[in-house]
Amino acid sequence: MRSHDYGRDVLSGPAKRRPIPEVEAEPGLVAEDPASGFCGAVVRFESGNVVLEDRHGRHRVFPLTPAGFLIDGQPVTLVRPKQAADRKMSASGSVKVEGLRARTARDSRIWVEGLHDATLVERVWGHDLRVEGVVVEPLDGVDVLPERIEEFGTGPRRRLGVLVDHLVEGSKESRLVSSIRDEHVLVTGHPYVDIWQAVKPASVGIRAWPVIPRGVPWKEGICEALGWGEPTEGWRRVLAGVKGFRDLETPLLGAVERLIDFVTEPV
Repeated sequence: MRSHDYGRDVLSGPAKRRPIPEVEAEPGLVAEDPASGFCGAVVRFESGNVVLEDRHGRHRVFPLTPAGFLIDGQPVTLVRPKQAADRKMSASGSVKVEGLRARTARDSRIWVEGLHDATLVERVWGHDLRVEGVVVEPLDGVDVLPERIEEFGTGPRRRLGVLVDHLVEGSKESRLVSSIRDEHVLVTGHPYVDIWQAVKPASVGIRAWPVIPRGVPWKEGICEALGWGEPTEGWRRVLAGVKGFRDLETPLLGAVERLIDFVTEPV
C-alpha cells in the first residue's frame, strides 16, 4: 500500500518541502508578481512595501509577503537589504546620493503652472532632479503653453514635461492642452483646483479642504474659511506641512514621476 504523503516507505516520515529562498531586494533586481504578472526592477521601498518599475517606466507597489515573487520563474521571498537601513532616503522616497554634485542641466525641461507648483516639486523631488540634471520652470498659467512650446523648440533631446492643475474632463485646462500633438511633449496633471489641494489635509492640520463657491478666488476663499489670513500666510502653512512624498496625494505623485521619467528617458 502506498501513501501519497509518505511515499514508498511509510516509516520514512513526510517528504521535506524545498525551502523558499530569501533574496535581498537590491535596486535593479528584476522580480515578477505572480498574481498580476507585473515584472519589473526594484526601485525603492515604501512603508514595508517594494516598488517595481517595468520596462515601460510604470511603477507598482507590492507587499513583501513570504514567497510573494518569482525570480527566473522560481518563487522567492524578497527582503530589504541589510544595508538599506543605513541608506538615507530623499524626500521622494528614492535612495539619496551622498556627496552629490548636480549634473549639467539637460536641454529638456519640466514646466509647472506657477511658483507654488515649482516650490512644491522642488521640496519633494529636488534631490532627484539635481541627480538627473532636470530644471523645473514656472509657466504662469497654461494659457501661454502653445506659444511657449513653439518658442522652446522641442526635439528628441529637448523634451518638455508639463504639469497642469485641474486636468479633468471638461475643464478649461483640458481644453487648452487637447491641441498639443508634439511627440516630444508630455502633459500630465492632477484633478485638484490648485496645487495646495494636492497636499493631504492631515499634513497641514485640517480635516478636509473646504469647498469654495464658484466665483470666489480659490486661495483667498481657502484662507478665509480656515482663518489663515492672506494667501502668502496660507502658502507658508501648506509648504511647512510637506516633508516628503507621504504628504502628497497619489495623483500628483504619479504625474510628477511620469514627467521625470519622460524627460530623462534615453534617446
